[in-house]
Amino acid sequence: MRSSQRQLDMEGALTARDRVGIQDFVLLDAHTSESAFLDNLKKRFSEDLIYTYIGTLLVSVNPYKELDIYTKKQMDIYMGVNFYELPPHIYALADNAYHTMLMETNNHFILISGESGAGKTEASKKILQFYAVSCPSTSLLDTVRDRMLVSNPVLEAFGNAKTLKNDNSSRFGKYMDIQFDTQGEAVGGHILSYLLEKSRVVHQNHGERNFHIFYQLVEGGEEELLHSLGLERNCQHYSYLVQGECANVSSINDKNDWKTMRKALSVIEFSESDIELLGIHVQVLQEAFIYRKIEAKAEEVLSPFTVDHAIYARDALAKAIYGRTFTWLVNKINESLANQFCINYCNEKLQQLFIQLTLKSEQEEYEAEGIEWEPVQFFNNKIICDLVEEKHRGIISVLDEECLRPGEATDLTFLEKLEEKMGGHPHFVTHKLADKKTRKTLERGDFRLLHYAGEVTYCVVGFIDKNNDLLYRNIKDVATQFKTSLMKLTEILMSKEPWYVRCLKSNDTKAPGRFDDALVRHQVKYLGLMEHLRVRRAGFAYRRRYEIFLQRYKPLCPATWPHWKGVPADGVEKLVKHLGYKPDEYKMGR
Repeated sequence: MRSSQRQLDMEGALTARDRVGIQDFVLLDAHTSESAFLDNLKKRFSEDLIYTYIGTLLVSVNPYKELDIYTKKQMDIYMGVNFYELPPHIYALADNAYHTMLMETNNHFILISGESGAGKTEASKKILQFYAVSCPSTSLLDTVRDRMLVSNPVLEAFGNAKTLKNDNSSRFGKYMDIQFDTQGEAVGGHILSYLLEKSRVVHQNHGERNFHIFYQLVEGGEEELLHSLGLERNCQHYSYLVQGECANVSSINDKNDWKTMRKALSVIEFSESDIELLGIHVQVLQEAFIYRKIEAKAEEVLSPFTVDHAIYARDALAKAIYGRTFTWLVNKINESLANQFCINYCNEKLQQLFIQLTLKSEQEEYEAEGIEWEPVQFFNNKIICDLVEEKHRGIISVLDEECLRPGEATDLTFLEKLEEKMGGHPHFVTHKLADKKTRKTLERGDFRLLHYAGEVTYCVVGFIDKNNDLLYRNIKDVATQFKTSLMKLTEILMSKEPWYVRCLKSNDTKAPGRFDDALVRHQVKYLGLMEHLRVRRAGFAYRRRYEIFLQRYKPLCPATWPHWKGVPADGVEKLVKHLGYKPDEYKMGR
């Protein structure tokens, strides 16, 4: 595009509407007032301005309607532009992350967080689509890009479901890597998935559905395919699909989604034989459902299951098959994509961890650099994390021990063990441990954790079963599995530069244009946005290592151009003095 035309487009992009409220919370006068913060969000939201910055962090409020701000023209306008030059947009964040990566040749990730229905999946799609248009194009890139984009409908079909809060809720954690070469061309990709909610395969709450794929197959599958699988075109015939009593949802077109998903599979190069069945003889399977094998000395005895046991075995197998299918699917997609820029996309479990990381590491950086700093108080979530995951003492450990001990372990003996070990903990309460007033709000089988942003009550029914998620005699340590994958993910992210997108739900009923003050306030609180703002206000918005700063700005001073012979820090000092900066406008770190 010619630059004059582009200039006009950029100016055209800045309408009076874009200036409603404050575009960057860092410039908010009453920056410590939660009410002023919410007023600004609401003001902008009422004009369909769903994006607002806190420095380089992007706050996004779900409008629950299509907005005309994701066109090819919008993408062009945001390409290669300074972060604050244009109104806040997810394209600006994506573009700046990409260019910073190229300029500084280091790894970056974008962390998209928020609760179910806040728009995380949509945000990740928008970023992928922007890169699909903005990155330099080669045939290899086009292949990687197409596969990365179309892997989404496949992962959504197998990993997402309708819940009470969200018609397209991701029921697994996902982390996507796009790999770029030094020219900025995408050359590969990788997807890491963790903690798939397998229990949904066999049970759904009222008003919820199983994974999308089942409904897509039954509603949209070709006649011959259904026939070969022995299926009928009626969800009502399958008890795994109708427990939530809402197999049909007006906002979801299963038939069309099936077509999209099948097309996606062929782009990712799944062969017809990949889309197959278990390959087990029917009799063997039948036997496994009705009898339990007991090995006695040299022979095997088949002992008949009770009805409950048979149901349990059936459900355990269904969950295991689904879990393995999902893992296989992700691996297969990764083979087709076959390490630098990460689009990361996390579930709430990581959220608190990152509040701590951003605020804590930000403040520690000032201390390490020897720069004066007025500490910002924030809730350190470690006390809750320890309560859940501490060795031998945490909830996970108690659950694991209870599952493995001989004798009759039940959900209630697990609760008693918790009361025994956590009795005095300020953030843990049960019916038995509570005072009279609180006791009225707790059932006998409940325990409650007092989180920073509010209380969450858990019912222990099903805890033992879920943790035991076993195909008989094959115990899988579910919670510990989660802890390990969380640690692996944290490790990956700690080695990269972060960019943040915080997604907020505007209301609980998915109604377009409705802004529920109390609901938004609660999310602002637990996402730590006020603390984040205070930290941004207290510090310097821009910081660079000496050598990188010098490399970028040395042409502005005769003494540093074209080469500075001495220590980079001295060169930078020379440069800023030459430019006439006052002492309070900058600080030199270590």
